[in-house]
Amino acid sequence: MIIRASKKCQIVIPAEIRRRMGIKPGEYFHVEESDGQIVLQPLGDDPVEACHGMLAGGPSLTKELLKERAADREREERKMARWLR
Repeated sequence: MIIRASKKCQIVIPAEIRRRMGIKPGEYFHVEESDGQIVLQPLGDDPVEACHGMLAGGPSLTKELLKERAADREREERKMARWLR
């Protein structure tokens, strides 16, 4: 099946594929490029829920933020201690 991009670079997913995949108007997709191909993944009704866990396994940003805040607090306490002498 061959489709063409419009002047605005928009494409239309053919009706046969939309029906087979159960795609409805207004649905969200995750788009990525993989090995020179464009990959569309339907996200379902709730895109936030569909993305849940996508970044699992990475560093804990909460732990990093808490460490940074603790270091800031210590630095401020040292500054205050110098003023109080």
